[in-house]
Amino acid sequence: PLGDRLPTRKGDHHHGQDPVRVVVADDSVLLREGVVRLLEEWGFEVVGQAGDAEDLLRKVNAHKPDVAVVDIRMPPTNTDDGLRAALRIRAEHPQTSVLVLSQYVEESYALELVGDAGGGVGYLLKDRVADVERFVDAVKRVAEGGSALDPEVVAQLVGRARREDPLEELTPREREVLALMAEGRSNTAIAGQLVVTERAVEKHVTSIFGKLGLPPAPEDHRRVLAVLTFLRA
Repeated sequence: PLGDRLPTRKGDHHHGQDPVRVVVADDSVLLREGVVRLLEEWGFEVVGQAGDAEDLLRKVNAHKPDVAVVDIRMPPTNTDDGLRAALRIRAEHPQTSVLVLSQYVEESYALELVGDAGGGVGYLLKDRVADVERFVDAVKRVAEGGSALDPEVVAQLVGRARREDPLEELTPREREVLALMAEGRSNTAIAGQLVVTERAVEKHVTSIFGKLGLPPAPEDHRRVLAVLTFLRA
């Protein structure tokens, strides 16, 4: 079915460069063959196919591909074996990028994959494979060290971030105090900057610690943790 919609793009090897080398892993033979045919039609070199996570790791070890296209749920357990394999590939073969395919958005999996991986990762819904040009572009982008996140994944992660924004409960004044803390200012300096008493600043700082869920600890330690929270948000 995918082949019926494929434009013929034989020899489109990045304008004369070597073709991108790919391993495709999916326990569904129909989907795997469809993806393989699609990629080959667009000038990719499929160097290996796998139907389970263990075979995927063997093929990546053997062929050292530029990118592995991986179904998240594969044998042996049909849970997150593909994701675990993808994370191992990124750790053991940093030169191999990974693009994972999922039946539906699984936020925790997406976060685990893209959390600290930098570039060379992607997470797409399987439905996107039918949008041939977008899928091919995603594979190319990931193979070149970029990232490709499904629009639905982005929408859900952004919504999640908003729901869990640790700074959301802070008052405007507390945000000002925290911003000055991030600059390394002392309570005395913050009081001078905001033209309030040092006691007022201490109350704001105590409130900030409470709202950010920072337990009692040495003052300096909690200030650092608060500033880290501010910078990450």
